[in-house]
Formats: sequence, structure tokens, C-alpha cells
Amino acid sequence: MIQDLDRLADGVLEASVVGSFTKLGYEARRRMFHWQDLDELRMDGTVVVITGGNSGLGLLTATRLASMGASVRIVARDPERGEAARRQIAAAGSGDAGLYVGDLSSLASVRAVAAAIVEGESRLDVLIHNAGGLLPERKVSEDGHEMTFATMVLGPFALTRALVPLLSSTPSSRVLWIASGGMYTQSLDVDALEMTPEAYKGATAYARAKRAQVVLSEEWAKRLREAGVVVHAMHPGWADTPGLEVGLPGFRTVLGPLLRTPDEGADTIVWLAAAEGPGRSTGKFWLDRAPRSTEKLIRSGATPDERARLWTMLESMADEA
Repeated sequence: MIQDLDRLADGVLEASVVGSFTKLGYEARRRMFHWQDLDELRMDGTVVVITGGNSGLGLLTATRLASMGASVRIVARDPERGEAARRQIAAAGSGDAGLYVGDLSSLASVRAVAAAIVEGESRLDVLIHNAGGLLPERKVSEDGHEMTFATMVLGPFALTRALVPLLSSTPSSRVLWIASGGMYTQSLDVDALEMTPEAYKGATAYARAKRAQVVLSEEWAKRLREAGVVVHAMHPGWADTPGLEVGLPGFRTVLGPLLRTPDEGADTIVWLAAAEGPGRSTGKFWLDRAPRSTEKLIRSGATPDERARLWTMLESMADEA
């Protein structure tokens, strides 16, 4: 009876959006479902690669995983900021932390990073796609693609594809995509993923890229199932991070104390990487340690035809440059 009431309360929270995505949902679910303490989990002997691991939720996740015994490698664009983060991560763990300098918006850089990882690592237990950000003004990558799309969709796709052999050779490996609740506001429209200068809005481009990430996680899950690679996506709720402060300052001001702390936002990322439970399924979309629907407010638009178009387009782009 109590469990039924807890599930009902969780459903009410999820339907409310604000109650679900803020710290209210996190605190309620943590208590209702008696979450396992992350300090009880260990990752000794594992190798984790996390893009954008030099700041925000990425750095917090990397530091937490290192403290659990993982050998963490971050991918960062800026060598100095990356090295500062690497030292912080190393201090939190056994000292075995690494840095790969690379730009996810550049396919040449992605190829170089992937080659370095394959050469430098004998295994890859967890690949976490975290890099990205909300750009108020439209920018173009060196390959000629809109920057949000290049960094959060095309680059991660190319990196995953290059690392599939290493992931497949590592028992029980996982690929995690850090999405956003903002994706609920946008359907998958392959033709609209790269916004034109006239139509560009940073928040819209970000939400469309996050929708594409969730669809790609589902597609990778299908393709890698037989290889034993688990693929999940998640969103951290509305967490008070530097990225939110820069990208959506008005939103941050309105929500104020209801925003989750960075630790609360990172909780499910760490849990997905370290706990046994997530390894027993694949292709799910998670919030607060539970699978959630990928549709809210509007339909996802992720029809079989649109999924196939997205995959074909990204393969073609990744091969061209």
C-alpha cells in the first residue's frame, strides 16, 4: 500500500514538471524510494571518459567517480582549464586521472581524441557525453556546422562511433548521454537541427540538440545491444550550474531557491555510471534514478523515418569532413 502511494506521488510530481525538475522532486524521491548511498558504490579498475569534464556537472561527476575508485579521463577544449580540472579530479581519487584535449565541434579533433583514447586505454567502461552549452548567439564550427549541433550532436555521434570497438571489448560497458528537460519543448525535426541565422534562438537550438541526443541514445542502444554495451540518457533536473547562470539568467532568477544543487543534479549521472541496476536495461531516459517518458507537452516526433534520416545524415557528415 505504501509503495503504491509512493508511486502515485511520484507520478503527480512528474506530471507537475516544476515539482519534478526542481529540488522538491529530488528530495521527495530520495526519501520515498530510500535511495542507495552513492558512497556504497565502488568503481575500482574501471576507466571513465567524460566530455566537458572540466566544469559544472561534468567536473562534479568526474570528481565523484574518481572518489569511488574509477580512473577518470576528461575531454576538454582548453588545455589549462583541463589540466586544472584533471588535478582536482586526481586529488579526489587515487591520482589516476587523465586529460584529452579536444573540441567536440571539430570532427578532426574528435578523430584525434578518439585515436588517443584507443591508443592510451586498454578498456573503456563508461563514456559520458556531457559537453555542450547554450549559446545566445549563433556560431559556426570549423567544419561549417552550427555550433550547438556540431558540439552536442555530430561530435558525440562521431566519438561514439570511433570508440565502439573499445566499448565492445570491455565487459558491461555503458554510454551515457546527459540531456535536458528542455528537450520536452522540441520535437525531432532533422531538417531544423541546424538553425539558420535568421531563425536562431539559443534555447531552441539547445533543446533541439538535446532531443536529438535522446533519440541517438535509443538508436545506439539498439545497435550495441548484442555487443553488451548499455546506453542510457538522462536529464539532471533544473540544477544551479554556471551554465544555467550564463545561458538562462532570467530563468535562474525566477526559480531561485527551488533549483537543485549541482550535487543533486549529478546524482543520477553517477548512479547510472556505477550502480548495478541500470546495467540490466538499455535505451532508457532517466530522471531521479527512474526511467521517464520521452514525451511531455508535445510529441517527440521521433518516427522511424525521422530516426533513420538522423542516423544517415550524421554518418554522412562524419565521413565527409
